[in-house]
Amino acid sequence: MLRYLFLIILFITANLSFSQTTIKGTIKERGSGDALVGVNIYIPELLIGDVSSPSGEFLITDLPDGEVIISFSYIGYTTINKKLICKGETIQLDINLDFLVVEGEEIVISGNFASTQHDNTVKISSISSRQLQQSGGTGLVESITLSPGVDIISKGPGIGSPVIRGLSLSNILFLNNGFPLNNYQFSENHPYMVDEFGVKRVEIIKGPSSIVYGSGAVGGIINIIDEEPAMNNTIVGKAGLSYFGNTNGVSANLSLKGNNNGFYWGILGGGSSHMDYKQGNNEFAPNTRFNRYSIKANVGLIRKKATYKLMYQYGANKLGLANDISINEITTNGRKNQYWFQDLKDHLLITQNKFFFSNFRLDVNLAYQLNKRKLKGSEYSSVPYLVDMNLSTLSFRIKGDYQINDKLKFIGGTQGYYQTNTNFDAPNRILPNASIFDISIYTLAQYHFEKVVVLEAGLRYSFKTIDVPQQEAGGHSHEEEEEEEEEEHFIVYNNNFSNLSGSLGATFNVNEDMLFRVNLASAYRSPNLAELTQYGMHGNRFEMGNINLDIQKNIEADIGFHLHTRHTTIDVSGFYNNIFNYIYLSPSNDTTDEGFKVYQYEQTPSFIYGGEFMLHIHPHPIHWLHIEASYAYIEGKKKNGEYLPLIPSNKVKMGLMFTKDKMASLYQSYFKIDFNYSFEQNKPSEFETLSQSYFLMDIKIGTEFKLRKQSFFLDISATNILNQTYIDHLSTLKDLGIYDMGRSIKLSLTIPFKIKE
Repeated sequence: MLRYLFLIILFITANLSFSQTTIKGTIKERGSGDALVGVNIYIPELLIGDVSSPSGEFLITDLPDGEVIISFSYIGYTTINKKLICKGETIQLDINLDFLVVEGEEIVISGNFASTQHDNTVKISSISSRQLQQSGGTGLVESITLSPGVDIISKGPGIGSPVIRGLSLSNILFLNNGFPLNNYQFSENHPYMVDEFGVKRVEIIKGPSSIVYGSGAVGGIINIIDEEPAMNNTIVGKAGLSYFGNTNGVSANLSLKGNNNGFYWGILGGGSSHMDYKQGNNEFAPNTRFNRYSIKANVGLIRKKATYKLMYQYGANKLGLANDISINEITTNGRKNQYWFQDLKDHLLITQNKFFFSNFRLDVNLAYQLNKRKLKGSEYSSVPYLVDMNLSTLSFRIKGDYQINDKLKFIGGTQGYYQTNTNFDAPNRILPNASIFDISIYTLAQYHFEKVVVLEAGLRYSFKTIDVPQQEAGGHSHEEEEEEEEEEHFIVYNNNFSNLSGSLGATFNVNEDMLFRVNLASAYRSPNLAELTQYGMHGNRFEMGNINLDIQKNIEADIGFHLHTRHTTIDVSGFYNNIFNYIYLSPSNDTTDEGFKVYQYEQTPSFIYGGEFMLHIHPHPIHWLHIEASYAYIEGKKKNGEYLPLIPSNKVKMGLMFTKDKMASLYQSYFKIDFNYSFEQNKPSEFETLSQSYFLMDIKIGTEFKLRKQSFFLDISATNILNQTYIDHLSTLKDLGIYDMGRSIKLSLTIPFKIKE
């Protein structure tokens, strides 16, 4: 298969048509008319750009035909995005930048089409690398809760699984540069292997996104976008160092990247190490320590007719596993993982290739991921590991983008993967040996009625086959291995799933500042291996799969309002998600011979509804003050009236930020106070308990300073500064009586540097 894809790529490269478009212009400050030097001009889809000269001039040549979005960004000024249609001509584009008041709309690539926010029929939230750095969290997954409607199922700071509007685990897709991560994400104890090193931003779509991304995007997607290549003929780098007071943790990373006439490269290494965290009562949380390391490298080529990129990422994680056994065996705080920890290693290789025709672009992307999962048990264990598995996934994503005219464009594509799960000699088999094949085709159209209405509609057909050859069930015990099996249990499964899903949405631009969005979309996912075949102990309960499970489908209606003026931003959104055959884990009336409760996967019609409200005010003429507020409401029920599990509590967040562009030798300084209130979750599911409300206060301060010509970015954050003792409803440590993290102070220093300009 790969051989044929390679031949197709060679054929395409040899038969590309190309006409030359040039964009040039001058960038000035609005009002004064002064030329701005050092403004970044960038076209994300083509990976090319320029930097304005001392006279404010810029020049970008050799652009292919079709639509492009060009971004002009400069520290302290509002980012401007311009959409242009290239037709083999010279385009004069003069730009006037305003001083930054409220952040402007961004270019996002996780939507159905790469576009600005105002062109999307669904709201896409974006969290920048700077916001991730300022968040105070110990990792990337924790930090994405900055977006209202996004929460986290937590087993301590090292183990977290995102929740989007009440859906989690197999109901959302976590993407790394457009490819779904595959690392046993069927349980809240198995986190995604990602970190914040080298990340430019995180884009979040709340709601069904199966048309473009496929099975699993029932609740939405989270897409990690890496930093762009270095500007042409430059070599730059960045060093970062952070200290976390609560966990006595340290984090460090170093990156270097360069570009020589379109041949670019980059390399990055980073790691972090944390001790067991301290709760609000100042007691340590046993075995919540974790150690994480990663290496990332990329190489690519930018040419007139095509761009090529090859990325490799390696991650190694050792994550302490707090359970009712380990908290008794581990009695002193420490950093080294010795017993009861997950030993995870992940290799990810991605190649991304774009080819440019006249008004047509083709993306051919391939990926291979190898995830190795081991579980180390007690010091008294007679085997090295209780669990030892490999998950191997080969994926492809091919997409064509055709610009018919200024108003109408289509995309169409095919995606698929082949995946195998392999167990080794460890006694416990969390999942059986199995193979999965998935393939789908889709098409989507977008039409612009002048600048007033954007319509978007699409269809997708998917097919999946799951094959589990007959084998003895290995059990799923996170305790010691059994010396002898009282009764053998065999599993075998082979089945196909297929589905047709669709979406229809519209954006109504009332004027340049105000718009409304409506969207109706369906999505689906097939049951995963655990839900179909699991059989054995998991923690302190016996879990059983259900081979009779059917496809889980949903239809969600979304409506949104967006207002963006010079001094105010308002976002209001509401949704109703009707889920057919919702898959969940339910306690039964049975118990094992040892007295453990038996849980089994079941299905039932369900629904989730709610919404988010966001406000950002920069009052005039108080230019140094920013007022932010958000509210997220959600409720999830089965059709029989019972409440769904893992539904987060409603939350209110407020923030006051004071900024100063220049103060003596300090630049872009800020001081921020955040107030977070989580309401009581008094609607738990049948095997959950009530969760009390809690109030948290955070303080953050930061600045840029220079020594000679070298810039330094310093950020200090203090989270839960009142040292509250609380337990979030989504904490899986709740049953162990372990509280969430107490007061934590984080210090971060970032040093960007240039080797060649």
